[in-house]
Amino acid sequence: MFSTRRQLERRTGKSGTPRLEYLEELVNEYQNTKDQRAKYQVLANLANFAYDPINYEWLWQLNVVDLFLDTLNESDEKLREFGLGGLCNLCLESRNQKHIVENDGIPLIIDCLSNENLDTTLSAITVLNFLITPTSEQYILTDHVKEQMIKLSYSDNIRVKNLATIFLEDYFFPNDANK
Repeated sequence: MFSTRRQLERRTGKSGTPRLEYLEELVNEYQNTKDQRAKYQVLANLANFAYDPINYEWLWQLNVVDLFLDTLNESDEKLREFGLGGLCNLCLESRNQKHIVENDGIPLIIDCLSNENLDTTLSAITVLNFLITPTSEQYILTDHVKEQMIKLSYSDNIRVKNLATIFLEDYFFPNDANK
């Protein structure tokens, strides 16, 4: 459910931590903690906050889009999963979308299509779908992505199979969808 400023103020109360300050604390904790489990939890929390458009401006100010993008270079699978989940939650907002595209996020996301973690693969397909615009399609609608989606359309996992099939029907085989 999306929040309004009024709902946010009511939940925070007079003595509560303002949202921007709270998000800043999360970002600092993520960047400074050595505890990997704490990192997972904080990144998952940031990804959840990215779901609500009321947080977009604060997340933008705190460079959380870059934080999510940076996780895609990590060797730790859980960090990639949660970072990509965060990108999935905020990539429909035009400023975030543009930032992802202009900061070489597309190749990083494409690399996640071959990931063994189903949630990472599902998020990668979804983010690529959301990022397709007349400007970005040349980077996404490539032969490599087509091959990856064809492979994924044969997945044993029905969610992966369905998302890949829809992607193929929408962007590579639009006339076949009517058969």
